[in-house]
Amino acid sequence: MARKLPRYDKVPAALIGRLARDVRTPGRKVGSLLLADAVRRILSAGQSLAVFAVVVDSIGESANAFYRHFGFAPFPGRPSRLFMLTSVAEAAFADSRG
Repeated sequence: MARKLPRYDKVPAALIGRLARDVRTPGRKVGSLLLADAVRRILSAGQSLAVFAVVVDSIGESANAFYRHFGFAPFPGRPSRLFMLTSVAEAAFADSRG
């Protein structure tokens, strides 16, 4: 994957901060909907945002597993920080539409 990265010291990314659901809503897919909405908003910003990846910070193993379920991968050496390439997110939304 590193070969696909732009050859810059820093790569532009969007950080999703504090994505959480109420503990009284387990099993209702609220977390999934919140994540999909956040990623969709990042993608819809298009060229004005121009990011290469979406980044999240998980606060525990269950959150880590949640993000991995949706295709996020951990940064090497930082298992609680995960990312998804915007190209992967775009493909996932395209697949879900049709």
